[in-house]
Amino acid sequence: MQRRSFLLLALLALLALTSAVAKKKDKVKKGGPGSECAEWTWGPCTPSSKDCGVGFREGTCGSQTQRIRCRVPCNWKKEFGADCKYKFETWGACDGGTGTKARQGTLKKARYNAQCQETIRVTKPCSAKTKAKTKAKKGKEKD
Repeated sequence: MQRRSFLLLALLALLALTSAVAKKKDKVKKGGPGSECAEWTWGPCTPSSKDCGVGFREGTCGSQTQRIRCRVPCNWKKEFGADCKYKFETWGACDGGTGTKARQGTLKKARYNAQCQETIRVTKPCSAKTKAKTKAKKGKEKD
């Protein structure tokens, strides 16, 4: 009987401890450790080395500052930043005069209160050759 009581008490203590840890994690996600700020302003993600990869983002709220880890994708477009997400149209036809083709994107999401343009236009060089989609027969033919 004493073993059952002890096990029940240990189980309740473990349950209370895990719920307290979960509440603490929720507070950290909302504003930071021990913060009572509601309006955090976050700067851009700055990679630790090179142009992309793991880095840090600084946030301020009143007199409090905080750094959190972030990651800049290596395929991001520097013109509009990694925190601005756009929905793009299909690529337009090749402009013979400039040798480029263009498409337009409309802002889908701005992360961390980033200052993003509502619409952007991007260009890329036209492909040098057109891809022919001819299928060659594989294997040996019988005579």
